Amino acid sequence: MKKIALVALVGLTLCAQEAWAMRTPVHEAAESPQYGRKFGGMIGRGLLNVSTCFVDLLVNVVNETRNGPALVGTLVGVGKGAGCTVLRAGSGVVDVATFWVPGFNGFPVSDSYDNCLAFAPAQPAAVAPAYYEPSHHVMAPPVSATPSPAEPAKKQEKPHYTK
Repeated sequence: MKKIALVALVGLTLCAQEAWAMRTPVHEAAESPQYGRKFGGMIGRGLLNVSTCFVDLLVNVVNETRNGPALVGTLVGVGKGAGCTVLRAGSGVVDVATFWVPGFNGFPVSDSYDNCLAFAPAQPAAVAPAYYEPSHHVMAPPVSATPSPAEPAKKQEKPHYTK
């Protein structure tokens, strides 16, 4: 019975590739500046990266074999996949080992298994303080295009052409 459950779990995991290549709440929690939220997020992201790092090898071999000549594409896919596998596993190990360090959010890799280096971290939106009211915003006076009388006008130089 345990073997059947294990085979079913592995089969569902391998077939649900869309779930593997999406941004999850764990990724967002790991990048949080709040220590309590980051704590669990980094553990989750680290375990996810360590347990799924082999997918990079498989995805890159398949994609590069499809894109290029059979032998060359396969070799490029193996190299790219091996590098991404090591990078994702290393990122996961660092996340799990350093989840307790305040202010350190690890070295995240891309959420997509197609290209592990295509990572653009989500920038948190700027949040205005609770006491900020846009109606009290002070604007600078408009800048005049004419020079002030105290400042002499600059002489415009004509371009010099040579033959």
